[in-house]
Amino acid sequence: MKIAVIGTGYVGLVSGTCFAETGNHVTCVDIDVNKVEKLKNGKITIYEPGLEVLFERNIRQGRLEFTTDLKEGIKDAKIIFLALPTPPGEDGSADLKYVLKVADDLGPILEDYTVVVDKSTVPVGTADKVHAAIAKNAKVDFDVVSNPEFLREGVAVEDFMKPDRVVIGAASERAKKVMEKLYGPFVRQGNPIIFMDVKSAELTKYAANSFLATKITFMNEIANMCELLGADVDMVRKGVGTDTRIGKRFLFAGIGYGGSCFPKDVQALAKSASEVNYDFKILKSVMDVNQTQKEKMIDPLKAYFNNDLSGKTIAIWGLAFKPYTDDIREAPALENITKLLSMGAKVKAYDPEAMENVEGVFGDKIYFAKDEYDALDGADALMIMTEWPVFRTPEFDKLESLMNNKIIFDGRNLYELSQMEELGFTYYSVGRATVKS
Repeated sequence: MKIAVIGTGYVGLVSGTCFAETGNHVTCVDIDVNKVEKLKNGKITIYEPGLEVLFERNIRQGRLEFTTDLKEGIKDAKIIFLALPTPPGEDGSADLKYVLKVADDLGPILEDYTVVVDKSTVPVGTADKVHAAIAKNAKVDFDVVSNPEFLREGVAVEDFMKPDRVVIGAASERAKKVMEKLYGPFVRQGNPIIFMDVKSAELTKYAANSFLATKITFMNEIANMCELLGADVDMVRKGVGTDTRIGKRFLFAGIGYGGSCFPKDVQALAKSASEVNYDFKILKSVMDVNQTQKEKMIDPLKAYFNNDLSGKTIAIWGLAFKPYTDDIREAPALENITKLLSMGAKVKAYDPEAMENVEGVFGDKIYFAKDEYDALDGADALMIMTEWPVFRTPEFDKLESLMNNKIIFDGRNLYELSQMEELGFTYYSVGRATVKS
């Protein structure tokens, strides 16, 4: 089947590559000339484990192509995916200008019946707006379908190739049959394709991400209670997570969530609620708590240095919002670095993948280390912001020799308290007792 994917960001590039992997001919369209040239030349433009192998294979075998020409890109396509940015506006609502601009452009150039698919995360009612924008100038029949993505950065290829479920909002049987044929190879293990009305599909993505964000935030609130009561959040997590009604995922305490989805989607759902005069109190609390949680390690750090960080060198391990990605959107590390710099501290940072992106934010205001140990050289304290595996089993004797103080502020609870006590480190974590040397 011939497919067009409009937008070569994270969702568009993963989707296009994975659709090509199942034998479809995919053309990805983007207005960014430099990006398209890189992609045409076989240079992948995002970091996602496992994607590069599929990307190179499908380019080599002629199933994956790239262009800046919308008319050329959609020619003969049976399905057109809109995988375009929907950034939050100042009021928190999703900005649909990119989606609706492409919809306007599609109307006069559609040549035969086409299924146009909203793949971007969009508010309820967007499909109607897209349909209206296309219909103004369309001379052929078409359907607009909602097909939200549920990809986790770091394991997106696996999520796409073996999805838990595929959600499709479609109003016509014709569109349903086209989408069912497309997704058939991905659900051979029996995982469901769930067909529903378009508005329900649009809401499903926001509901799923907002629920997961709420789960994370609830556990962080429990962690904060644990610190006050002398309980251990890891024990509470295990006791709660083994309840099958709750499940053990998304229960790890830490310094809050970030990334491209949770912050934006929670904000957008809260805004959608306000537009229908519904006061979504839980989501407001989730946003407030998460914002506070991101800087949770700053107060104990200040207290350790008698509220004077001027001239202190702080090592930061981890800059991406989560491991296995170079995505720094809404990453807690960025806010912590900004805070540290404002207090006169010097920052030495290391991340396996995200340093180039962070350099675009801070420039030469911070030192970008060659590796995790280079970041520690001469540091007065270590702060851990992202749970990359490389940080889980460091050479602690090397930490001791490089740092001025044996002090770790761990925002991701990477180490056992007993281990830190035995090694003689002062160790602050989230929702657990502080270890003091």
